[in-house]
Amino acid sequence: MPKRVLDVGQCSPDHDMLSRFLTQNFSVTIRKVETHEEALAAVQEEGFDLVLLNRIYDATGTEGVETLRSLKSIPATADISVMLVSNLDEAQQEAVAAGALPGFGKAALQATETIERLSPVLS
Repeated sequence: MPKRVLDVGQCSPDHDMLSRFLTQNFSVTIRKVETHEEALAAVQEEGFDLVLLNRIYDATGTEGVETLRSLKSIPATADISVMLVSNLDEAQQEAVAAGALPGFGKAALQATETIERLSPVLS
């Protein structure tokens, strides 16, 4: 059975790139949402194996770490695996400190390390 991934805040080209990468390397289905509110509702209503948060949401400018903090503060979603999609080390550090798994940047999509980070959650 495919793992379920929620992609939050990506622009369409980046979502397409992430989707291609994920489906080429894992058995997954991917749903895209644009906003903090849509992400919280989708996770609570549908459940996902992994939530990928853009550092800054394309449509709204919301910071992904805001959604991360909300997800981790709700008992029903606190244990879900979350990763930040960002090339910035300090953004990754902030996300991990807030409860995310170590994430990855779009520039590192084809890196072995990225697949290794995703494998425990998506394999």
